[in-house]
Amino acid sequence: MNKSSGRGRRAGAPDTREQILDAARRLFLANGYEGTTMRAVAGAADVDAALISYFFGSKRGLFGATLALTANPLEVARQELPGDLATLPERALTALLQAWDDPRTGEPLVAMLRGVVLDPGMSDLVREAMHGELLAHLAERLGGVEGGRRAALFGAQMGGLIFTRYLLRLEPIASMNSQEIVRMYAPALRAVLFGPHPGRAALPHTGRR
Repeated sequence: MNKSSGRGRRAGAPDTREQILDAARRLFLANGYEGTTMRAVAGAADVDAALISYFFGSKRGLFGATLALTANPLEVARQELPGDLATLPERALTALLQAWDDPRTGEPLVAMLRGVVLDPGMSDLVREAMHGELLAHLAERLGGVEGGRRAALFGAQMGGLIFTRYLLRLEPIASMNSQEIVRMYAPALRAVLFGPHPGRAALPHTGRR
């Protein structure tokens, strides 16, 4: 007869997923995004670290699950970074608008956005995750001394669009179809990524030397 020793970390019991999420929420809020590791969450939930990867795939996936997001915008945008930078504005806009426009995935995203506005702790957490998982990687791809600025401005442009379209419901942006937004907004994003020096305003031409 085989007997279990009863030792070791808890296996995948029916409530294991919720135990992991409860532990992750506590640690994310207490230590921030960068300060929370998969190993620490596993220890707090008293489970094997492999179970976190099994349920959530990655730290980004775990973070999205703690916010009850059906689609994690960090995951959505991050998937577009390895492609051609020249078409990143169109690809990122298309992917994010699809996630936010879909009622199944969009409603939890709007709820998260309201939480970011109302809760400073949530705002700090999302900002840190956005920088660590998305903007820092975009800055690295852009390279150079301006990479960080351009990545931050790109994030600000995208965030402004999301805020005005889905939270403020500002017209006509709220009613525009996604293809129209991509067509009109992508050039501004491309200018941020590849245009003139972002910290230096262009001087008007006066005709004088």
